[in-house]
Amino acid sequence: MLNAIKDKIEALNSEVDYRIRLWRYTAKLPAIEERDRRMVNALKHEGICITSLAELGFDSTTQLLNAAHTILPSMGQGNYKDSDQNPPEIYTVTHIPDFYNWGNEPRLLKILENYVGLPIAYHGVQIRKDFVNTNQFSTMLWHRDSEDRHIIKLIIYLNDVEEKHGPFEYVPAHLTSINSLNFYRLYSKLYNSGINDEELNKIVPKSAWRSCTGAAGTVIIADTQRLLHHGTVRTQERSTLFFAYTTNPAKRPGLCTQYWDDTFPKPNY
Repeated sequence: MLNAIKDKIEALNSEVDYRIRLWRYTAKLPAIEERDRRMVNALKHEGICITSLAELGFDSTTQLLNAAHTILPSMGQGNYKDSDQNPPEIYTVTHIPDFYNWGNEPRLLKILENYVGLPIAYHGVQIRKDFVNTNQFSTMLWHRDSEDRHIIKLIIYLNDVEEKHGPFEYVPAHLTSINSLNFYRLYSKLYNSGINDEELNKIVPKSAWRSCTGAAGTVIIADTQRLLHHGTVRTQERSTLFFAYTTNPAKRPGLCTQYWDDTFPKPNY
């Protein structure tokens, strides 16, 4: 009982401290270009913004794509079969400047900082290839990420992604926010494990889900703490880049090390 009370007091103090930091940092937020205000507003209202490499127009994009397409042919060479559970192949590439520099573009960091309202921590980059799967497991179950109050995952499609490739899919934030009844119906299920499509459809109808198909070069910027999301089952491979950001410092920094440590292999490049 005493430990439970102590935990609640600590959580309350942490939240108060967070709110004070937000208030104090408001005047320090960097100015952003008018064209980027749309992305900030979309993130604030919906928790997601979909753009493209061409629209962002970073000078480092050519180097990024060249590096990605140099590594991709070496991925997926194992004995993968059409089965229920083929785990993705993930390489950490944060140590490679052609990847890291794109995610560290000053204009991008300003957009993200204006969204979260605090300094940004850029944790790293992973390149991944997802294989054919006929059953939901791992990140194909509906879930929220838990590293911080805001976790921004920036996903770049390296190939055209249609439904058969298993696009990123999410539930609009207002349908599962803390102010909604659905939040409490989902909470225990999310705490213990992910949720499959059948379970979620009983709480949030499939007609409300949003599937992010798109051409190669599509960029999805999503707050994966706010959004209930997953990768869908697929009948064809999907190749992506994942960049990860939180506030600085993150609420649970120990969960962020996978983007630069040895959790996943690092390719020779």
